[in-house]
Amino acid sequence: MKIGKLPNDVLNDIVINSIHNKRSEILTRPEIGEDCAAFNIDKDTCVMSTDPITGAISNIGKIAVNVALNDIASSGAVAFGIMINILIPPNGTIEQLKIIMSDINNTCDQLNVDILGGHTEVTDAVTRYVIVSTAVGRVNKNKLIKTSDANSGDSILITKNIGIEGTSIIINEKKEYLKDILNEEEKKEGSNLINNLCVVNEGLISSQFEINSMHDITEGGILGAIWEVCHSSGLGAYIYKEQIPVSKLTKKICKIFNIDYLKLISSGSMLITCKKSIKDKIIVELEKANIKCCEIGVLTSNKNIIMNTNGQDVVISQPESDELYKVI
Repeated sequence: MKIGKLPNDVLNDIVINSIHNKRSEILTRPEIGEDCAAFNIDKDTCVMSTDPITGAISNIGKIAVNVALNDIASSGAVAFGIMINILIPPNGTIEQLKIIMSDINNTCDQLNVDILGGHTEVTDAVTRYVIVSTAVGRVNKNKLIKTSDANSGDSILITKNIGIEGTSIIINEKKEYLKDILNEEEKKEGSNLINNLCVVNEGLISSQFEINSMHDITEGGILGAIWEVCHSSGLGAYIYKEQIPVSKLTKKICKIFNIDYLKLISSGSMLITCKKSIKDKIIVELEKANIKCCEIGVLTSNKNIIMNTNGQDVVISQPESDELYKVI
């Protein structure tokens, strides 16, 4: 099998369809495109999400916290805790572990999230550090946002630029290779990308409006995220490639390594769908918080996902392994 997330058809057939739990308090069950579990507790809904970090070494602690909390934010919930499992390869060092824990603690402090527990061990089952983070949050029962609640005719909005996480990881992991290719300004921009992985603010701001769905853009990039939203909600989409926000640095990195920035892991960017009548209000509110946001297309009632590129329509198929794994 290819490195990366399982293909969605395999995931659905072998993993999701084998799950039989049907308790009444469960509101959101395992499904392609749904990143969080949700269940009722008294007046609120508890939301949980878990993610492994396997594609990075540098800044892995910071990435682990942000990725898990981003999923919670996409459900409209506020995270309050996280559990961390760290698997250390036999050649790992105490100094590396100190750096990872410092990054985890600092990121949790910045986002007002407590570390609830976890597990740490050295094992020869891994050849590099692996962190699995599980975040937990809460939201009013009537405010829960699900990926599957997107509607036909919704505007598709994107925050910041796509490819933030992938570009950051590649620049850090391939620092030696890129040292004479990137100029000093590009190196500085690349080193700062790690500070842009969080979408908690856009989640909190957007959930104040009657949006229909949110989805943080992770493995598979923007095309993978759109495919997951469409699959989960039983819809299609029509998007414009030229309107998708991407930095010059990300384009340059992808050109150097011959990868597609539209399929590159993109934590730090949120996909939002909403009625066209409120899209401008959301964009304005986000920009007040210095969060760039733009419209890239619309959801449609048919199930085809079409991308317009220089006037030509191209059908988008289900995502495969993320482009990041072609590089590292």
